[in-house]
Amino acid sequence: MAWKPSDVRDQTGRTFVITGANGGLGEQTTKVLAGKGATVIMACRNAAKAQAVADRIEGDVRVASLDLASLDSVRAFAENTGEFDVLINNAGLMNIPFSRTEDGFETQWGVNHLGHFALTGLLLDKIGDRVVSLASIAHKQTPKLWIDDLNYEHRRYQRNLAYAQAKLSNLMFARELQHRLAAAGSTKRSYVVHPGVSATDLFAHTETPLDKISKPFIRIVGQSPFHAAYSSIFAATETDADPNTYWGPTRFFGSQGPVEASPSSKISRDPELQRRLWEESERLTEVTFKF
Repeated sequence: MAWKPSDVRDQTGRTFVITGANGGLGEQTTKVLAGKGATVIMACRNAAKAQAVADRIEGDVRVASLDLASLDSVRAFAENTGEFDVLINNAGLMNIPFSRTEDGFETQWGVNHLGHFALTGLLLDKIGDRVVSLASIAHKQTPKLWIDDLNYEHRRYQRNLAYAQAKLSNLMFARELQHRLAAAGSTKRSYVVHPGVSATDLFAHTETPLDKISKPFIRIVGQSPFHAAYSSIFAATETDADPNTYWGPTRFFGSQGPVEASPSSKISRDPELQRRLWEESERLTEVTFKF
């Protein structure tokens, strides 16, 4: 029988930090975890919007300000956060026009990957159990990882490839983190999942005509935000889940279905490329992990 959120054990006494929890998959994940007795910290850029969502959810739900496009904000959040159990790197941007973060990073890569990389590194000693990072089936859409030009300094910007690169980076980072945790003898674990395809607001910020038509189409081929959140909830709570498995739906080319072991691209499994991405991420963010 396929796993479902009703299988989640009681989470009383456990605390979860979820980035971008003010809508979509983050909101659904928050509802399930809070409903199981957990304390959930919604780490969001728009605290007012997040508070409105939190007020609708029963349980111990709190809001904290976090802008992943600002390393100053990431550092401030980390400094003001106490010990907790699980970090869920959920927030993301998709296929937006070219821009840069306040630190000069291409925004999709800067927010989706570098912001979460820095956040995880700064919080690692405060995390008691595990890290869950959200990748995407879109990671397969890039033919390579431009390791010498990750920040789009010397190549033409293509929004879909930028998103694919960011999601590939999420996947490779999570795998390298698990490798380094295991090598250090740590009991902490790093999981990486994908949600399939779901009609969330992720599809509504491209500033193209697709913003108006994509969500109705996605509702046909994908699954609801609640079902898309299954992967995150599973990886965040299932005691015996294998951290070396890429978890997510596999039906209809990975767009929907129950949580299962999901395939990933050959590039994402390259250990040398994972190491180089890690080193470049440390250099750019000036965040060094302490194992």
